[in-house]
Amino acid sequence: MDAGLFTANNVWMMLATALVFFMHTGFAFLEIGLTRQKNTINILFKNIFIITGGLLLYYAFGFNLMYPGFEDGDAGILKFAGFGIAAPEGGMTPDYADGGYTWWTDFLFQGMFAATAATIVSGAVAERIKIGSFMIFTIVYVGLVYPIVGAWKWGGGFLDSWGFYDFAGSTLVHSVGGWAALVAVTLLGARIGKFGKDGKPNAIPGHSIPMATAGVLILWLGWFGFNGGSVLSADPELTSLVLVTTSLAAAAGGFGAMITSTILYKNLDLTMFLNGILGGLVGITAGADLMSPNEAVVIGFLAGILIVFGVALIDRLKLDDPVGAIAVHLICGIWGTLAVGIFGSKAGIDQLLTQLYGVLIIGAFCVVSAGIILGILKATLGLRVSREEELEGLDIHEHGMDAYADFRMNQH
Repeated sequence: MDAGLFTANNVWMMLATALVFFMHTGFAFLEIGLTRQKNTINILFKNIFIITGGLLLYYAFGFNLMYPGFEDGDAGILKFAGFGIAAPEGGMTPDYADGGYTWWTDFLFQGMFAATAATIVSGAVAERIKIGSFMIFTIVYVGLVYPIVGAWKWGGGFLDSWGFYDFAGSTLVHSVGGWAALVAVTLLGARIGKFGKDGKPNAIPGHSIPMATAGVLILWLGWFGFNGGSVLSADPELTSLVLVTTSLAAAAGGFGAMITSTILYKNLDLTMFLNGILGGLVGITAGADLMSPNEAVVIGFLAGILIVFGVALIDRLKLDDPVGAIAVHLICGIWGTLAVGIFGSKAGIDQLLTQLYGVLIIGAFCVVSAGIILGILKATLGLRVSREEELEGLDIHEHGMDAYADFRMNQH
């Protein structure tokens, strides 16, 4: 491979890394916008902790837990290549990763993905979780659970040898976060006032829908790096196809949710529209490189429909997810993973069953792991803030400050 092509590949991968990093701004804006003003600092603090802590954990041992170098004949379940990230021989040459990128770029790109899984949980548990407990959970989940699951497919483990396919992480990133979010909101309980005495859900409006909208658009932009970078080179044909299928699925997801929610609820709900876009993005992520544009539109549109029914199901189960993270990341993550066996070049009953086995195995592992971690935290430190703290806002109680200087002044 000539030096120019190697450099071009590596530059694209670094740009994709930057786009995935920028997604954390989108997640933060989305979470802030869909929750109340009195918890803004708390949400921002969690998001900053996730990206800083996640990167350090991935450097310390996560990367070598996720890419341990399984050899032929290994069980491919658990292996550890050691602490730190010393570059191997040839790690800066085209011999590494077929000339797609260098070892350092590989680490950073994968590190950005690692932090995303915990960010999904942050939105679901917003406005009522103790920040200390959340930080400990993040450290264990991002440090151990995410890399172990990632190793099963992307690290060359047993799911990879079975033929399980997940191009950019419908399951390995989004469902991993979604399963943890489901367990967390179940253990936490709903926010005060979310469900009336009759059991019916009450709307708790977010304080800045413009900020939530900006967050979704930033996430869509970041997904060009999330999926486009997962080509693992600047291959012109495949990268451009992936960006097309990603965008079409996002657009179709928005339309699917908008049409469905309008038919069911007789109003043009912007938050459903926004979550439909995210559902379409999550849905295409497992097979973005396998699908035609037509198939991407169908996958995205169905994901948008799933969002509306998913949000209604979460409410019916008396679970409180302020940002719709479970519907977006878990339900659409499962759908996107199964879609690989229904649409695209790998479609077939054998592939569909393999995809289903992967979903079930990873789901069981994540539910048990999250349950153990959160169960221990609930029994020791406690998971939930006091009633007074929740009513007055986590910003003033856990951080001693307000996000907006005139907020408390205007309350008196």
